[in-house]
Amino acid sequence: MFQYRVAELLRYFALAVVGVSSATSATRGTEPPNILVVLCDDLGYGDLACYGAADLKTPNIDQLAREGLRLTSCYAAAANCSPARTGLMTGRTPTRVGVHNWIPMFSPVHVRRQEITIATLLRNAGYDTGHFGKWHLNGDFNLPSQPQPSDHGFNYWFSTQNNALPNHRNPNNFVRNGEPVGPLEGYSGPLVTDEAVHWLKVVRDKSKPFFMYVCYHEPHEPIASDRQYTDLYPSDDPSYSAHHGNITQLDDACGRLLRTIDELALRENTFVLFTSDNGPAITGIHPHGSPGPFREKKGHLYEGGIRVPGIVRWPGHAEAGQVCDVPVSGVDLLPTLCEIAGINPPTDRVIDGTSFLPVLHQQAIERKRPLYWHFVRASSDPKVAMRVGDWKVLAKLDTPPLKPSADILEEEMQVLKTAKLAEFELYNLRQDPGETKDLAAQVAVPFAESRALLPDKRRPRVAALLSGTSHCTTTAAQEPVRLEQLVEQLRIVYSEVQSESPVWPVWEWPRYESQRIEWPSYRK
Repeated sequence: MFQYRVAELLRYFALAVVGVSSATSATRGTEPPNILVVLCDDLGYGDLACYGAADLKTPNIDQLAREGLRLTSCYAAAANCSPARTGLMTGRTPTRVGVHNWIPMFSPVHVRRQEITIATLLRNAGYDTGHFGKWHLNGDFNLPSQPQPSDHGFNYWFSTQNNALPNHRNPNNFVRNGEPVGPLEGYSGPLVTDEAVHWLKVVRDKSKPFFMYVCYHEPHEPIASDRQYTDLYPSDDPSYSAHHGNITQLDDACGRLLRTIDELALRENTFVLFTSDNGPAITGIHPHGSPGPFREKKGHLYEGGIRVPGIVRWPGHAEAGQVCDVPVSGVDLLPTLCEIAGINPPTDRVIDGTSFLPVLHQQAIERKRPLYWHFVRASSDPKVAMRVGDWKVLAKLDTPPLKPSADILEEEMQVLKTAKLAEFELYNLRQDPGETKDLAAQVAVPFAESRALLPDKRRPRVAALLSGTSHCTTTAAQEPVRLEQLVEQLRIVYSEVQSESPVWPVWEWPRYESQRIEWPSYRK
C-alpha cells in the first residue's frame, strides 16, 4: 500500500490534524453495540425534508436527523447500485473488487468468495447478522454457482437479487434463507420492515449483539406506492404523486423499524446509519428525484451522482442535532464498524476506506487514501474522480466512450485494464459545490506538461489532505493547489486499482428483468 509524504503538499494545503480514538476505546468496558445500516435505493440528496425538500413529507427520517448527526458530504462508493453496495460491504473501491456496473440476473459478475465483508467480520466476532431487502451483489441469485448472503456473513436473509418483481407491489421474488417465499401481498418497503421487525422480536439470538443491513428498494423504479401516500401529493402528474408518495411510504416503513428498536429498549446501544446507494434516477417516467444543489444524477461522477444523504444516530457518541461537512464515503463503513465493534479490519488486502468514527467526536479523519471513484460506464465524460479536501479532480479516459449497457464486452474489459487518464477537470467544492467552474486551466501547468511530469513507472509518495477540523467542517482557507499534484496522486490510485481489477468473460445481457417488470399505467 502506498503512503503519503505530507511535506510534499504542505505548501499547497493547510492541514488540521486532530488525534483519533483507538478502536478499543470506543467499546472498552461496555457491551458491543448493535448496528443497524439502512440503505435506500436511488434516494437523492434533495429527496428528504431534512435535506431541503420543501415538498416532501419525511417526518421519521427528519426525526432521526434531529436525534443524531446529519452528514452533508456523505458519498456513495459508486454512482450506481451494485458497485456502491460492494464498496459499502467490503470497504474497497468496487472496481478493485470487480463490480464495475449494476449486476443483471444471471450475470457472471459477483462479489467473489475471497472478498471479506463487514457481515463476515461481525459474525466471526459474535454478532447475529441479518440482511433484509435488495442484495444485488451477484447475478446467480440463490444458486450454488455464486456466493449468497449466507456466504458473505449473514445468518438470516430475506432478500431479492435486484428489484422486487414483477413490481414493488405484491412481489413474488423474495427468498428467505435459500427458500423462495412466493407471492406476497403488500408493498416492498413495508414487507421488508415486517421481516426485519419479526427478526428483531422473535428470531435473532438475543444473547448476541446484532448487525442488521436493511436495504429498501424505494424509490427505485418500478415505483409502487399505496394510495394513502400518493394522496398526500395531489397532482395532475401521477408520476409525481407516485414518486413523492413512495418516499413517504419509505419514511413510514423506516420509522416503524426505528420505533421497534426503541420499544425493545435497544436505542441506547445501537449505532444507526441511514444512507443511499447513489444519486436520484431522474428518468422519463419518474423525473422527480432531486440531487439537491448538485450537478447531474445517478450514473455520473459529478456530485449529484454520488453525494447522498447520510445520518448517524448513536446515543452517547453522536451529539444530537449536529451537522457535519467532513467527507465520508460508503467505503468507510467497514473500518468504522470494525472500530466500533473493537475488531481489526483485514490486513491482507487494500482497504480503501477509513473509519469515520472521529467525526462523531468532532475530530478530523486522518485518511491514508483519498476518496476515489472509478466507473467506466459513467453517463458523462469523466470516468474517474478523486476528492482531496475541498478539491475534486475528474478525468476522462483516452478510449472511445462505452454505450450504456449491462452487457459485458471485450472492449469494456480492455478499457478497464489498459485505458489511460486523459483530460482533467478540477473543482473547489467548498466554493463551487455545483461544479460549475472548471479551474483546471487556472491552477495548472498545461496538461501535456503536467502529464510529462508523471512517468508511469515512477510511484512517488504523495501527501493526502486530512479531511475535517475540530468543528466538524472541512478545511480552513487553503493555499492554491497545482493540478499536477492532484493528477499525480490520481494516477497512482488509478494505476493501482486498474492493476488489481479482475476481468469477466464476455456476456450478453438477456434482459430477463425487463421481461418481468410490470410498469405503472401512467408509463408512456
